[in-house]
Amino acid sequence: VQLQASGGGLVQAGGSLTLSCAASGLTFSRYNIGWFRQAPGKEREFVASVSISGRATYYQESVKDRFAISRNNARNSVILQMNSLKPEDTAVYYCAAFISGSYHSADAYGYWGQGTQVTVSS
Repeated sequence: VQLQASGGGLVQAGGSLTLSCAASGLTFSRYNIGWFRQAPGKEREFVASVSISGRATYYQESVKDRFAISRNNARNSVILQMNSLKPEDTAVYYCAAFISGSYHSADAYGYWGQGTQVTVSS
């Protein structure tokens, strides 16, 4: 199983980035997909998740009006569109997959990608 996160980079505050997560080696349509992030010296935290069908999405309170998660089961991929970025969004972003459990809990996720760095300058 491989989850390949990409799309990170350096952006000024107020800018946008689109993160992609490409999955292989699993039956993608059976897995809920989430994004987590980890800033230096901090614990990994939930950012957003999307259900198997794509109809249900969940967000951390601090990003829900700025980020949008979506999936394409035909392409085995998930997108995290990030707008109005803030310096506090700076972190390594990880995509992960789970079948059942609490969408906001990292413990529920059985598969993880390698992460992509997002840096927002002020």
